[in-house]
Amino acid sequence: MNTQNIDTLTEKTTDLILQSRKLVVFTGAGVSTESGIPDFRGPQGLWSRFDPDDFTIEKFLSDPESRRKQWYIFKEGLMTDKALPNDAHVAIAELYKMGRLDCVITQNIDNLHQKAGLPDDVVFELHGNMQWAVCLECGRRYSFNEIKTRLDTGEDIPDCPACHGMLKPAIVMFGEQLPYDVLEEAGRRARSSDLFIVIGSTLVVYPAAYMPRYAVQSGAKLVIVNQGETPLDREAVVCISARAGETMAAIVNKVKEKTSS
Repeated sequence: MNTQNIDTLTEKTTDLILQSRKLVVFTGAGVSTESGIPDFRGPQGLWSRFDPDDFTIEKFLSDPESRRKQWYIFKEGLMTDKALPNDAHVAIAELYKMGRLDCVITQNIDNLHQKAGLPDDVVFELHGNMQWAVCLECGRRYSFNEIKTRLDTGEDIPDCPACHGMLKPAIVMFGEQLPYDVLEEAGRRARSSDLFIVIGSTLVVYPAAYMPRYAVQSGAKLVIVNQGETPLDREAVVCISARAGETMAAIVNKVKEKTSS
């Protein structure tokens, strides 16, 4: 782990990006929280107010009261169209526009990478996307706006307007497997990267946290930008303990400076 000052570490990360031929970025809750979206596991996170055992896929499917609780927390805490991309999202999108980024692998479900300008096909959402709900009977998908309007007008357990089947947020719940195709392609991209930058993740949630391990095992250099330690700090060539937005903005500005000079 490199423990030099932040300016030196930012400079080193900039050079690693310029040398890289296949950069993969991995983002976690520490990126979303800077846009005002609550995390789950922090001191003020959602699980400090709600019991995570009430939010399993098994309970969602079998218990109407659990579905009611889950739709409530989604409506109050996660289903928001007011959140905007922050400096970290914008900086990552800038790397893509400059041709410096292969893809983003994210644990986040807020769609903010796409709002910042990344196309859907370079964002691998391991835990799904809260902007959609899917009918478990007929497979129809409904947008955030449709579902939020219904919840705001008094429905507590919305069903499918077409077949009255059970609607489920298009996210991965506790006890539910990650989407196989997304997981496989994300793993392939991680293994083929030569530089892997983790931003805003504690790297304790699996199988998502396997991604930087795959990259390191395949020979990629690892950079970690996170407020607090992670289990992979010793594997990283650079660790920056700082906020995601200001750090990534500074790095991308340096990339621009060095490529324009």
